[in-house]
Amino acid sequence: MLAQNMHQQVWKAGIFVTGLVLLLGIGCGGGGNQEDSAAGTHTTGGSEQASTADLDAALKKSFQESDAPGVVAAVQTPEYTWVRALGVADRASKEPMMPEVHHRVGSVTKTFTATLLLQAAEEGQLSLDDTIDRYVKGVPNGDKITLRQMADMTSGIATYTEDDQWVKEWSSDPTRVWAPEELAQIGIKDSPLFDPGTEWFYSNTNYVLLGLVLEQVTGKPVGDLYREQIIEPLGLQSTSFPDLADSSIPEPHAQGYTLQGQSSGGQPIDATDWSPSEAWTAGMMISTVEDLLTYGRALGTGDGLLSPEKQSERLDSFVSDVPPLNQPPLRGDLAYGIGLGKDHGWVGHNGEIPGFNTYLFYHPELDAVVVVEVNSDISSGKCPKDVPTMNEWPRGIPCELPADRIFEALAEALGKPSPSPPE
Repeated sequence: MLAQNMHQQVWKAGIFVTGLVLLLGIGCGGGGNQEDSAAGTHTTGGSEQASTADLDAALKKSFQESDAPGVVAAVQTPEYTWVRALGVADRASKEPMMPEVHHRVGSVTKTFTATLLLQAAEEGQLSLDDTIDRYVKGVPNGDKITLRQMADMTSGIATYTEDDQWVKEWSSDPTRVWAPEELAQIGIKDSPLFDPGTEWFYSNTNYVLLGLVLEQVTGKPVGDLYREQIIEPLGLQSTSFPDLADSSIPEPHAQGYTLQGQSSGGQPIDATDWSPSEAWTAGMMISTVEDLLTYGRALGTGDGLLSPEKQSERLDSFVSDVPPLNQPPLRGDLAYGIGLGKDHGWVGHNGEIPGFNTYLFYHPELDAVVVVEVNSDISSGKCPKDVPTMNEWPRGIPCELPADRIFEALAEALGKPSPSPPE
């Protein structure tokens, strides 16, 4: 289910699961093959050199703690590219994970959508200061909510993924195909949560509405916009935005596992073919580690995507001065802008969609991109009772999603830690 965790990880959980769902995949931690795209050394924020062994050790430990089925992780700087695949792509067949797998990237899609929004503003098709009522009627406070506020999650529009009736209907049939207009109306019905600009709340409805706006101002399907304005210009050979009714993933791909709607200790459910239409322009994109390395650098620098002026506007758009971002434990560490999160100096986004968990971040000081793809969205660690896990252990580590945990370990190995907020 595409629900929300505002309380512990905030946006760090991407397209969130109710309560903060983290992963413990039985019996598969640390297994599988390792693939090395390139070897080398790199600087960990100072003069001390860290070999790829440091990244290997960080990945191995964090992967074992998550006990996930499989992971593909990558780090790229101008000097080297490090890629590893651990564990299995399929719990049943024990097929090893490999770096080439296609993967649902969840809320990383929001970065694509926000890039289209900035491009449309640059071309004069819209203004970020336009109010949503210019394009979509019936949104409460629609004459005050700007597209900018929707993009940075300060609009006050509720997320459809926390609507009880929607959750019930989605849970009863996760293969159902949802129209974007349906999703938008559910979020609109539950709005407003607050006056625009006064608070911050991660809402998938914002990005579904922005997708509808983009289609309206351009006269094109949003999938064509992604392809023509981002995917093809950057040469992303394995990135796609599927049709609403298409629940397939191109080969090769891993099977994705979830406990959403289940209790702790249960057997993971294969969610690979569940309909991703529940996410649309908030989270339906498919990609690979290789493509995300290319895209993550473009996202962080603007090269090939935006003019220097628009990229500066994006990097100046981070909001941190409204609740809960200006309150402990988040104050000073996390911020959110136009389709980008900022986390201890790292800029990018993560994603969670049933069965899949992703991290894509760029650090300007290191000029480094980090990508983590995990084929599960199940939590591990000391989790609340309403967060299903595979086991009761390990209880001595914080409750986190698998890609979150692995990214944090790699970021620390690179000398730019990105710790989770304290519980």
